[in-house]
Amino acid sequence: MQRPESVLMAGARDGDGEAFGELVRRHMRRAYFAALGLTGSHEDALDLSQEAFTRALRASRSLDPGRPFYPWLYGILRRLCLNHLRDGRARSAKLEVAGGWLVDDARERAAAAGPERGAEREELRRRLATAIGELSPVQREALVLREFEGLRYAEIAVLLEIPEGTVMSRLYAARKALAAALGDEL
Repeated sequence: MQRPESVLMAGARDGDGEAFGELVRRHMRRAYFAALGLTGSHEDALDLSQEAFTRALRASRSLDPGRPFYPWLYGILRRLCLNHLRDGRARSAKLEVAGGWLVDDARERAAAAGPERGAEREELRRRLATAIGELSPVQREALVLREFEGLRYAEIAVLLEIPEGTVMSRLYAARKALAAALGDEL
């Protein structure tokens, strides 16, 4: 039986390394994919998600067991990713890798539909990955959180510390840019 997250957070706050390790195990995959969606680079996502957990461990005394762990961690991860992008180290990174995991199910469906349909789907996957890679970091972040993390507008607003209307406008701009890049194929 899994210990409740609030119990793990209280333990981590009090210096229990095993409790913090369990929090890491529960959230590392999600943190990696969030970082991948923001940076577009497998290597950067690994580094930044690990750094987020390292910083979370250092700040674990500030954990509030009455609140969920992931939004707190995401705040740390988000700042790391945005700083990384702003610093220019990731400007050349494209979302080809991220685009692959974002639309892998399209590739699987295409394989079942036959070779010519598979080639069309693969081209669409490539174009989608390129289009996502060309979004601004704030648009890409909102899109990843909504469409791939499945968060509601209000949850995104809390995570990003912005008004819900800003979330909606970023998503609108991201979707509009994707529609323009892909035309009738969406």
